[in-house]
Amino acid sequence: MTRWRPLPDSLPREARHLVEQLRRLKDRTDLSLAELARRTAYSKSSWQRYLSGAKQPPRGAVEALCRVAGADQARLLALWDLAAPVWPYGSVVAVAPEVVPEGAVSAAPGLEYRRWRTAALAAFAVIVLLVAGVLWAWPSRGG
Repeated sequence: MTRWRPLPDSLPREARHLVEQLRRLKDRTDLSLAELARRTAYSKSSWQRYLSGAKQPPRGAVEALCRVAGADQARLLALWDLAAPVWPYGSVVAVAPEVVPEGAVSAAPGLEYRRWRTAALAAFAVIVLLVAGVLWAWPSRGG
């Protein structure tokens, strides 16, 4: 059984519970991180980050670990669904509490980035469609 380092205090309760369950599942397999990496599509360093709580594991990583361990995916994916919205964006670091005026609603961590990313992807899609339309309508010189 692996001796795990304590999880960061800044990790939300839901995320902490998911990582603890993933650690138990990994320990149950008796695989090293290198062996786990060979059996899944995720590198050893990625597994280190996921199991230390430094980075949110992708849903596919949770599914892959369940497959390797022969465990029921439904339970861990439900935990992943609970942890995903509260997982801190980027690496887990201790931050000063945000001062929110009384009555205001604080956005979920990473929500602003997700909105920006969605807007950027939508803008890119529009540009691609416009360029494709111009190229299609452009008269060819073959005659």
